[in-house]
Amino acid sequence: MKDLGSQIAYWNGAGATKTFTHPVNPNWLAGVSRTARVLDYGCGYGRVMAELTGHGFSDVSGVDPSSALIARGRRLGPDLRLDVLTSPPALAHEAAVFDLVLLFAVLTCVPDDDAQRALVTELRRVLAPGGLLYVSDMVLQDDRRNRDRYAAHAERFGTPYGVFATGDGAVCRHHDIAGLRALLSDFDPVHERRIDVTTMHGHRSTAVQLLARAR
Repeated sequence: MKDLGSQIAYWNGAGATKTFTHPVNPNWLAGVSRTARVLDYGCGYGRVMAELTGHGFSDVSGVDPSSALIARGRRLGPDLRLDVLTSPPALAHEAAVFDLVLLFAVLTCVPDDDAQRALVTELRRVLAPGGLLYVSDMVLQDDRRNRDRYAAHAERFGTPYGVFATGDGAVCRHHDIAGLRALLSDFDPVHERRIDVTTMHGHRSTAVQLLARAR
């Protein structure tokens, strides 16, 4: 799990058929210029990119390690600027070239602590000073089904509590909110909210969204 690309087979297979649902809160972006340079990291099939374009953002690009999801996005939105990320988390961009980076339901697909830190470090590198990082991801769920699978996976594999395997072959992670805040400790917090989402496997669950500013 230390390799961000270790689940590429899943995302080029079963994962490429999933529907993603985390919503953008346009109120959080009301003060962001519509010409801002925007990157959707882990863009999947471009759903969030299309939503941002619909809100008037004119310079939106997206990257994802899954060539199957990128191909799906190109079919659904031929005008979207989508590229396959070949060596995650490394981006083929100079430093400080984006004003806004979105990371929607990506950390849940990166269960390893070191890999998460490497990803956030890379996103900080490409954000301009004062730029915004918008994170949407899953928090620890308190129902019996989730508690049991967190505990089982931690006991079997020694993973952090909150990591679990799905029935169709993905390894995912739900997060302690304090851990997410610590992961973003090099940023200044702007907004935070809890939301209900439908997961890619059709369950209603609680997620958190955080907006943070690069120093």
